[in-house]
Amino acid sequence: MSYERLAYDDAATAHEMYDDCSAAGSALRLPARRSKAEQAAHLAARPAPSILFEDYPREVAKPTIAVTDAAQRLGAAFDRD
Repeated sequence: MSYERLAYDDAATAHEMYDDCSAAGSALRLPARRSKAEQAAHLAARPAPSILFEDYPREVAKPTIAVTDAAQRLGAAFDRD
């Protein structure tokens, strides 16, 4: 399968592609990315998770699944084959 148009020209340099991506990112107005040091400082400031038994529920309710009439009819139709 061949395509007439490539995403980037073969002659495009890595610097040109980086500039294109930077321009697209600024046009999208994405939030600024944190540096590794900022990420580490943010994670270090969070409190540690609790290891106390009382902080975790003993009984966790199981999710309930409601089967509609339409789903029952579909399931019954599959059973016939």
